[in-house]
Amino acid sequence: MSSRLVEVAPERLTGWVERFTSSHGPVVVSAAPDRLLLAGDDGEVADLEVPWPPLVLPGGADAGGPVAALAEHAARPRTALLVLVRRGGWAVGLARAGEVLDGLGGTRYVQSRTAAGGWSQQRYARRRANQAEGLVGAAADGLTRVLSPGRAPDVVVPGGDRQLVADVLSALPTELRAAVAALPQGPLLDVADPRRRVLDDVAARARSVRVRVGTPG
Repeated sequence: MSSRLVEVAPERLTGWVERFTSSHGPVVVSAAPDRLLLAGDDGEVADLEVPWPPLVLPGGADAGGPVAALAEHAARPRTALLVLVRRGGWAVGLARAGEVLDGLGGTRYVQSRTAAGGWSQQRYARRRANQAEGLVGAAADGLTRVLSPGRAPDVVVPGGDRQLVADVLSALPTELRAAVAALPQGPLLDVADPRRRVLDDVAARARSVRVRVGTPG
């Protein structure tokens, strides 16, 4: 399936589905705990991922349908732990209802891999490892500070470099690491080099429904 990914805020979801239906309808809706699938009469398909599944569908004829249930589910207040790490820096924070409650960040350079060989390659590799270790340590310290007042997030929203994010979470103190590991974790978000504005953007995106739109091929 050739597709494009869009992120739709819960408040705009019903309108988005109405526009999809008017363009590709009539539409058949298939519901599952982790997604809604909208199949248009012209072959276009929209795959709506349920954030923080499962989605519990209401019963009764006047319940509003699966789209309304998904919008309500996505809009439910959750405290999100934001963990954004790339080679250019890091940003961590807590967000709720699309707003950052507290956040920290910093810049740390980690050089790209080199094609040099021999001693040069080894020297670059050691330097890169030291730079990455410094970045991970700074981000883990920031994350510990954000969580230190005893705040209890409901979910984790990662972004940036998958391995660096995993390294940061692994570098947390033991009890904190176990508590964070037990939380539901969302999909890795593609983000720019972490800055405060990026943290604000991810706080809003954490509530969105991810939709893949395309035609099966």
